[in-house]
Amino acid sequence: MSAFTCARCGAAEPRLPGPPMPGPLGTQVFERVCASCWQEWLRQQTAIINHYGLNLRDPQARQFLTQQTEAFLFAPKPTGD
Repeated sequence: MSAFTCARCGAAEPRLPGPPMPGPLGTQVFERVCASCWQEWLRQQTAIINHYGLNLRDPQARQFLTQQTEAFLFAPKPTGD
């Protein structure tokens, strides 16, 4: 795993060995997010699935989880002005 600067945390961390899911979102995660932030997301994802009781066979539940993924990994962080 090569190190690069993660778009989420800004640290020089190892990247994922490959896209973690198929499609454009998986490619974007692979290209921009470090392995540590991805692991943090997986823990958060589990909490979201359990909290909302998501059935991932439901397209609306998958869409909601995709939106949560994008917000968690790529939303701009507020500055402490």
